Amino acid sequence: MAAVAGVLVLASACGLTSGSPMVDDVKPGSIGQGEPLKGASLTVTSKEFTEQLILGAIMGIAFQAAGADVLDRTGIQGSIGAREAVKSGDADGMYEYTGTAWITYLGNSEPIADPQAQWEAVRKADLKNGLTWLPPAALNNTYALAMNQSNFKKYGTKTLSDVAALSKSDPGAVTLCVESEFANRADGLPGMEKAYGMDVPAKNITQMDTGIIYTQVKKGSCTYGEVFTTDGRIKSMNLAVMSDDKKFFPNYNAAPEINSKALKKWPAIEEVLDPITKRLNNAVAQELNAKVDVDGEDPHQVALDWMVAEGFVKEG
Repeated sequence: MAAVAGVLVLASACGLTSGSPMVDDVKPGSIGQGEPLKGASLTVTSKEFTEQLILGAIMGIAFQAAGADVLDRTGIQGSIGAREAVKSGDADGMYEYTGTAWITYLGNSEPIADPQAQWEAVRKADLKNGLTWLPPAALNNTYALAMNQSNFKKYGTKTLSDVAALSKSDPGAVTLCVESEFANRADGLPGMEKAYGMDVPAKNITQMDTGIIYTQVKKGSCTYGEVFTTDGRIKSMNLAVMSDDKKFFPNYNAAPEINSKALKKWPAIEEVLDPITKRLNNAVAQELNAKVDVDGEDPHQVALDWMVAEGFVKEG
């Protein structure tokens, strides 16, 4: 563990000053046969929300099964910190979203409608940043607005165009609960309002943490809440999700984003992750996310249980 311990003292501009070794007792299952990452010391990172914590754990568990020593630096606040860690080499990999990279990091204003073409464009653009994107998952964690069943019966909106029309005919009816990041991102609230001709006054918009949004929407404290399409709470709370009928929101397909130097040194990273990525879709994500956000389970344990159940790794 000397190599791992040495990494713990590294500091970086994005605030990654600590981490802890992953110590899962896992062996190769359908992945990691022959331990192709034996001798590698790899650091995985993620953003701080549930799905990211699970995906970060999945990546780390996969690397361990393939023989690597893994440092866990998952749970970095905001979007930029985790990406910068991979870019700088303070971390070796994470699951990132194609739409986030294309719009937020690479500065494009128009998303690419075809998911595969969106991934290819991101992959090509990010190579010059020292980042290599491996093949994407079907998992598409995009934004949506949702409401409880009582408000759905009251207002009957089914699409974001319907919400825009309601904001004009009955301005007081459209109140929004959103995260601060969504409130300020070009691919979030400002862009959505512009695309749909929606003008919601500031007094009707409340910013709050992600988890609180779902409970407030369920209670009806705000008519609409910003949700993620892979969130397990949508189903458990029986929320009605508004269709993005103008296809404003980008595709946010999850894909491994790997430091190019690390991938060059350990090319087996791709073969280890690829079968796992192929299994990830919205149904799997909703199920895993619900185990944490609804049932209160630990994200790392949820990831491990799933990896074992799928046969990717074996325990002990």
